[in-house]
Amino acid sequence: MKALYLIPARGGSKGIPGKNLREIAGKPLVIHTLDLARQLAADEEICLSTDDPNIVAAAEKALYKVPFIRPDHLAADASGMQEVLIHALDFYASKGIHFDILVLLQPTSPFRQLADIRGAIDAYSTDCDMVVSVKETDANPYYVLFEENPEGFLLKSKEGKFARRQDCPKVWQLNGAVYVMNVKSLREKGITGFTKIRKTEMDALHSLDLDTELDWQLALLINEKHRILPHG
Repeated sequence: MKALYLIPARGGSKGIPGKNLREIAGKPLVIHTLDLARQLAADEEICLSTDDPNIVAAAEKALYKVPFIRPDHLAADASGMQEVLIHALDFYASKGIHFDILVLLQPTSPFRQLADIRGAIDAYSTDCDMVVSVKETDANPYYVLFEENPEGFLLKSKEGKFARRQDCPKVWQLNGAVYVMNVKSLREKGITGFTKIRKTEMDALHSLDLDTELDWQLALLINEKHRILPHG
């Protein structure tokens, strides 16, 4: 199977301004992901999709040539990931290069490991739409999640009479670290139309997803203690 490793890294970000270029362990966040992808594929099979000239410059400093500049309409806050992925695939298709699977690696998962990506790829087969990395959720809908009914009273999100959280069925939360997508399914169904999805498990530590300033500070503290990321 021919794989495209896609790293989406637009310049704008509200939760953590300039997050893709923020440094952790002496290196911009986006370059950590690029370095990880390079352990799995040649640069020609890695697509850093960005609209930001500063991210382009950081990639060039790492001796990577960005294949294209993402159009502005695909780099806005409201832009969908589906369109970003199809844009990249169409770019390569226009050059006669076609891929069977797309491996999406978001820079906001700094502690994702090489084994996590390989595990997701190994779990993939052509009969599924996607393999996605997950962690076991702390907010179990059988136990701690509630919804408000029309009368204003709270009801459990998922019915179940469990006295202890440990007794509840396991529920999985997408952690945003790895997505392995069937390109045919992506084009024909779109991400929201996927029905055949498999999981690959990651632990809570390596599942950290950076979305807010608090997440960023937590990542710095975790890496200082555990030295997960190699220093640039």
